[in-house]
Amino acid sequence: MLDRILLILALASGVAAAAEPIRIAHVYDATGALAEHGRQLQLGMQLGFEYATEGTWQVLGRPLELIGKDSRSRPDQVRSLLAEAYAGDGAVLAVGPLAAAAVLGAVAVAEDFRRILIAESAADAVTSSAWNRYVFRVGRSWSQELIANAVVAARPGVCIAAIAQDYAFGRDGLAVYRQAANRRGAVVYREEYGAAGDNSAEGAMRRLLEALVDRGACADKYIFAIWAGGGHPFASLPESAQAYPGIKLTLGGSIALPAELLRRLPAVESAIDYHYRGPANPVNDWLVTQHFRRFNSPPSALVAQGMAQALFIVSALERAGSTDTEALIEAMEGLSFDSPKGRLVMRPEDHQALQPMYHVRLRPSPERTPELELVREIGWQEIELPIRNLP
Repeated sequence: MLDRILLILALASGVAAAAEPIRIAHVYDATGALAEHGRQLQLGMQLGFEYATEGTWQVLGRPLELIGKDSRSRPDQVRSLLAEAYAGDGAVLAVGPLAAAAVLGAVAVAEDFRRILIAESAADAVTSSAWNRYVFRVGRSWSQELIANAVVAARPGVCIAAIAQDYAFGRDGLAVYRQAANRRGAVVYREEYGAAGDNSAEGAMRRLLEALVDRGACADKYIFAIWAGGGHPFASLPESAQAYPGIKLTLGGSIALPAELLRRLPAVESAIDYHYRGPANPVNDWLVTQHFRRFNSPPSALVAQGMAQALFIVSALERAGSTDTEALIEAMEGLSFDSPKGRLVMRPEDHQALQPMYHVRLRPSPERTPELELVREIGWQEIELPIRNLP
């Protein structure tokens, strides 16, 4: 567990200095496999509090204290750290964890202590089967990402063949995608499932290509893939795009394909959570400028998410005028707040922030690393996200 990271800055007066801090706990991966993800989320939180308070780190006339705790992606560690934050540290609310395996126990702890948890995991269970009234999510959900990917390709007359990994992540994700594509008038004609690291993807991709070639007249033809890890099915596509004329590629989940693979593929399209060139608003302008100035690089989606979480917290505290949990829940439900992605709305029914996504295209280039081209912003109104936490 990390020592407390005390970030109480710029106290305006002796009265402010004596005021009881508003403590926010951030349970994130400071070490382990997800440490880089955790670092980005923590950085985003810090930048968000800096921006929201104009550098004073004060809300309601009281200093903010951000307490960092290392979850190490362990569910038991997450539960104990949350209990420690609520009971021992006096945290008004907590943020985290990112790991899907740890989030289910975390939401139960929030309910036990009747304190707010802002979940960082994209797992759909956060706003469906595992939901309780103390849990909110500012980041996008897995379903939001998949529905946005359906928006990229689906329209009346479009024919789609799809492949995913043969476990819950892939099968559940493909079910969400299929339903969204069907609602938009497209049809998913064939589905295949495989495992990362084996040879099943090659035969599966051949069957998908054959299914689309045989389909005949379609407004467009797409192969959609949900994949994480090695053995990506696109690697088994023929070397020449002439072997599958008119068939386009679209990708959900990670778009981090090997550069050597991208160089020989036609353009690959996707919907992603954030593209730093996409949003046109003062919050994103500040974030991009500051990130380049301080780190000589653009902000990632996780930095943007962390910043949005901090802005949501400050907006809720100001709206509630109090740190009381019930007052905060009332303030958070339906709250419209600024973020790097523009104005987000916290849906009161399931506490999921409604937000835009970004249609991007990976352009192949034989001479250099393929470029990520921003096509357009997909407005949150286009992403028809079902409410799944109701009986």
